[in-house]
Amino acid sequence: MKKGPEDPTDLVARARAGEARAVARLVSMVEDGSPQLREVMAALVPHAGHAHVVGITGSPGVGKSTTTNALVTELRKPRRRVGVLAVDPSSPFSGGALLGDRVRMQDHATDPGVYIRSMASRGHLGGLSWTTPQALRVLDAAGCDVVVVETVGVGQSEVEIAGLADTTVVLMAPGAGDGIQAAKAGILEIGDVYAVNKADRDGAEQVRRELRSAIALGDRPEGAWKPPVVMTVAQSGRGLDELARELDRHRAWLEETGELLRRRTRRAREEIEAIAVAALRTRWEDVSSHDGLDALAEAVVAGAKDPYAAADELVATAGS
Repeated sequence: MKKGPEDPTDLVARARAGEARAVARLVSMVEDGSPQLREVMAALVPHAGHAHVVGITGSPGVGKSTTTNALVTELRKPRRRVGVLAVDPSSPFSGGALLGDRVRMQDHATDPGVYIRSMASRGHLGGLSWTTPQALRVLDAAGCDVVVVETVGVGQSEVEIAGLADTTVVLMAPGAGDGIQAAKAGILEIGDVYAVNKADRDGAEQVRRELRSAIALGDRPEGAWKPPVVMTVAQSGRGLDELARELDRHRAWLEETGELLRRRTRRAREEIEAIAVAALRTRWEDVSSHDGLDALAEAVVAGAKDPYAAADELVATAGS
């Protein structure tokens, strides 16, 4: 029987052949929670696990989109295929992404070696969409050598990117808060590479000194990676070659030390847990919407049951 256009195996084969429309369709299936998502993931897994996942994070206004755009240019020089997932704030009206990042990356719109996708955060805390791990797998399996994930920039909760990326780049800029404030926000705990963007502005050297001092004070075991601090001016492309070199250097360190496997195993564990919790939540909603919960609540109010006994009974119902 001829495979239809929505057949997951066919879509994955077309995506791996470089068909952008097939990649877009697979990401849309992920975002929409398609009933075929299980089949899609099963078809993707044998082809994934090769891409270097780079997360770019930082406070709003430090130039994440401009830096991502310039970094893609640098990463393409050795003819690497690059994917970009730009997680935008959700529209309060439609729930969709505002697409601002994709508009700012028009330099690469006609490059077949670059795939850019804006994803809506849909109110998810942590600066990422909950579907980002699955979308990453799509781009990885589609043959991207590097996948850059740019987060929305929501401050302290944005540290979630560290659990998703192989290498996390933290952007800072003069005038956006000093190194002490960054340390308070916990952002110094997640970076593998730090970039002081807008380095042509007053105060950039001070930010670099504060960052280096804070990093030096960190308690790191022997042989641990020491995050470098790179000075960049993304608008002109200055320093982006050095940033790309530091990304490659960190990837090599990850592989040599076994840290890459540890990080990816931790990421897979968290993804499995998230899928399992979502499935349990769906089952729980089915049970809790049943009349039996109201009856148990009434029994507790009447003094016929204690809340623990009522909860045990409800859990037993959910498991049956």
